[in-house]
Formats: sequence, structure tokens, C-alpha cells
Amino acid sequence: MTATTSTPLTRAPARTPSPRPSGRLRAWVTRAPLLPALIFMIAATQLPFVATLVISFFDWNALYPEARSFTGLANYQEVLADADLRKSVWTTILLTATVVLASLVIGLGLALLLDRKFRGRGVVRTLLIAPFLLVPVAAALLWKHVLYNPEYGLFNGVLHWVGGDGATQPDWISNTPLIAIELSLIWQWTPFMMLILLAGLQSRDTELIEAARMDGASNWQVFRHLTLPHLRRYLELGALLGSIYIVQNFDAVFTITSGGLGTANLPYTVYQSFYQAHENGLASAAGVLVVIGSLIIATFALRVVSSLFREEVSRA
Repeated sequence: MTATTSTPLTRAPARTPSPRPSGRLRAWVTRAPLLPALIFMIAATQLPFVATLVISFFDWNALYPEARSFTGLANYQEVLADADLRKSVWTTILLTATVVLASLVIGLGLALLLDRKFRGRGVVRTLLIAPFLLVPVAAALLWKHVLYNPEYGLFNGVLHWVGGDGATQPDWISNTPLIAIELSLIWQWTPFMMLILLAGLQSRDTELIEAARMDGASNWQVFRHLTLPHLRRYLELGALLGSIYIVQNFDAVFTITSGGLGTANLPYTVYQSFYQAHENGLASAAGVLVVIGSLIIATFALRVVSSLFREEVSRA
């Protein structure tokens, strides 16, 4: 017999684990693709606002650029003391409140209708959403020329068709200028409110509603005690988001009345100060005040949105 000798197996050297990147480094790596978009957003939004804020502290007329001088808060004092500006603030509040409340009420009714099943519901939903998809200037032109025009407008055409040759043919914009703007904005913003409230209706607890109906609750009782409390957050969200956009609305006022007849709101007043009076400092100060007001409303809107998300997560 021959003796076999076995050579001992040599083990490969153990690999040292590669050091893992720290948590802060991983965070920067995951956020790096978003940096170009963040830089672009800062350059497109924040830098112009900073420039506007700086100009608001100067007495600066575009026709006399050499005569500009630093005035501190004098522009803000003049803006707040201006009677026309105070009137435009009241017009803005009245316009915003009317449009938001009417859009919410009509949108709630349409959402309750679309929450039911009926033939052609998809077509009706598409037709109701269409006004919100229009460009704001196009919607304002539609109301000004197709509906309000005293000679060939649809409203006066209906009056002539009903009352004959002796029917009155009112000039809607001249007689009721602010209502004319409000109706066009209500028509355009009702679909937005409808979509938000329809999403809220479709997130209801159907078992709870069925149990209430089995206990003998009427449709009004279900709406008052179950549906309406559930929609409270969605109503608040629609009111806040609508207020943010309507406070800044310029297209309807400029297109329908050109700010005349007592319809000038804050954005149109800023436009007048900047483009017509060439007062860059005053216009910038007024614009900063509008931004501050919008940020206050947006803060409440973000809180409502976050509370909605927390409620959805707690239900899941």
C-alpha cells in the first residue's frame, strides 16, 4: 500500500466589507437627480421675487431711472394709504368670496349627481369638466362676446326669442360689471370644486351609509349627519385652493371690464401701477403684499392637505 499524503487546503483571505456610505451621503446621492430642477425653480421663482422685494424699497419711476432713490418702507405706507388700493382690496375679497362660495355650492350639487350611477355618466362628467380646461383668457372672451354682447350675445338673443321685438336688451357688462366677472369665474371654477368633492364622496364608508339606511335614515339625514361631516376637509381644501387662485386672477378682470366700473382687483392695480403709471417701486410693494396674502392662504391649504393625508393613512 502506498501512503497518500494530503496537502492542507489553503483558505482564501477573507474579504473586508466595503465601507457603506453614511446616511447623509446616501441622502445626497438620492437627491442629486432633483438638484437641476431645484436650481431651475429657484432661478425662475425666488430670484425674481427677491428682485421685486429689493425694488419695493426704492422710489423708482421707469420714465426717470436716474432719479431713483432708497425710500425704505415709504412705498408700503403709500400703498396701504391709497384709497384706490383699499377699494381694490375690498373688490378682491368680495370677488373671491362670491366665486368660491358659489362654486362650492354648485360643485357639491354636481358631485352628488355624478356620485350616482346613470347612463351616460362618463359623458356628463367630461362635459362638466370642460370649462376648467379652457385657457382663462379664452373663457373670459367667450363670456364677453358670445354671452354678454348686447347686439349678438346669447343672453339677449334668448330675451328677444322669449319677449319678441319689444324685449329689453340690457348691456350686461355695463349694468352689472362685477357680477359679469363673477359669473364667468364661477362657470370656470365649479368643475374644480366638483372634482375635489367627488373624490371626497367616493372615499366615504359605504357600510356606514348602508347601516344608516337600514336604520331608517332618510337621504337628508344621511347627507346632514354622515356625508357633510365627511366632506368638511374637502370643502376646506376646495375653498383654500380656490381662494389662492382667484385672489391672483387677472385675466377675467382685464378681458371683460379692463378694470373699469369698480372691478379693479389687486392684480389689476399692480398692473396699472407698473405698466401704466410706470411706478416700479409702488407696483413691487403692492405685488409683495399680494404674495404675502397668498402665502398665508397657502399655509392653511397645506395644513388641510396634510390632515387629509393623515386621515387616509390612518384608515389604510
